[in-house]
Amino acid sequence: MARGDGIHRTNARNMRLTAAKISNAQQHNEREKESYVNQDIVPERTHLNVHFKKPTAGYAEMFEQLKKDGIISTRGLKEDAVLYGELVFDVNTAYFHNHGGYDFAKQFYTDAYKSAIEIVGGEQYILSAVMHADERNRAMSDALGQDVYHYHLHVVYIPIVEKQILWSKRCKDKSLVGTVKETIQQVSMSKKWDSKPALDEHGKPLLNANGKTVLRKSYSVLQDDFFAAMRKAGYDDVERGERGSSEEHLTVTQFKVQQEQARLAEFTEQNRQQEKQAATLGSKIEKIQNQRVDVRSIEKIVATSIPFSSKVAVEREDFDRLSTLAKKYVTAEKKESKLQKALDAANKLIAKLKAEIDSLKQEISDYKSVHRKLRAAELERENTELRGKVRSYEDVIQRNNLWRFFHPHREKAVTRDEAR
Repeated sequence: MARGDGIHRTNARNMRLTAAKISNAQQHNEREKESYVNQDIVPERTHLNVHFKKPTAGYAEMFEQLKKDGIISTRGLKEDAVLYGELVFDVNTAYFHNHGGYDFAKQFYTDAYKSAIEIVGGEQYILSAVMHADERNRAMSDALGQDVYHYHLHVVYIPIVEKQILWSKRCKDKSLVGTVKETIQQVSMSKKWDSKPALDEHGKPLLNANGKTVLRKSYSVLQDDFFAAMRKAGYDDVERGERGSSEEHLTVTQFKVQQEQARLAEFTEQNRQQEKQAATLGSKIEKIQNQRVDVRSIEKIVATSIPFSSKVAVEREDFDRLSTLAKKYVTAEKKESKLQKALDAANKLIAKLKAEIDSLKQEISDYKSVHRKLRAAELERENTELRGKVRSYEDVIQRNNLWRFFHPHREKAVTRDEAR
């Protein structure tokens, strides 16, 4: 299954959803809206989306039914607690584009869904799992001159941890106090995704300089689990995802450049071989032409006229030499004709290869230009997001009159920025 198509990173995100946000997640995932803010969603392709687990009702209704059936418990939760989680699995768009597209993506996410079941703790806690195949990757489509779609998997689930309920001191049977009364499947996002101890090569907890256990953040744990599952499933041409990676819009163009450079190298080698062959053919033809000089010795043969006849007589030695030369000449003539045809064919192929090489060089140059534009667009997008975050932070500080806790000249600087 491995292919050397460049670097492709698995990516897994976990989003926390409260009861107030679950409706919007459902409308997006199940494509229940009449229109979408995301202009890259192509409704005509929505029928290609694949459900690995189709919801039997609304997400909130399913949650309440699981609680009613005693499969999950909300005991001890606050009103605003996070009740739902959403895992989003993907690999950069280029990975599927390079491997054949839709059918490969379906198989990949079939295996990814199996890993989601393991990560969540059981399929009974999954409300919906759907692969989206209807979102167009605009940057890649523009760069490649064809529609390219970004395949990814949404898994909405209920975060569950097993919790033991102990008999309290109020229990009449004092022998039961402190023992397990019942085990429940408690809804708890914080406990489900708490940080795990980092282990060394021997499986022992890693310690920092102060002797405290080094913790692996939940994001890192999720990335490790997803990556390990996909490698185990046989996808050995993917790498582990990294936070903040911005390779998404670059990989297809990079791959195209690699492909064209490989073709360029192949054509260049073919051209070298053809030129070498042409030189050999030319040398052989020249050798044959030089051998023809021997034919001039025929002119030195003296022919004696026979009286009363139109025939002439030559010495036996001259006759034998003339006969041998004639045979050699005919053979050389045929051989030269054959070599000349081969030389003409070689020169024609060389001309074709040189044209291909020039075309490929121009194509690679065009791809690299697109690569630079995409990278610039990606950086600009990131800068815009950062500027937006900075503005939101400044708004909060401004509303709460907190500038005095920052640089003394900060308030004046903000005023200048607003004036612009």
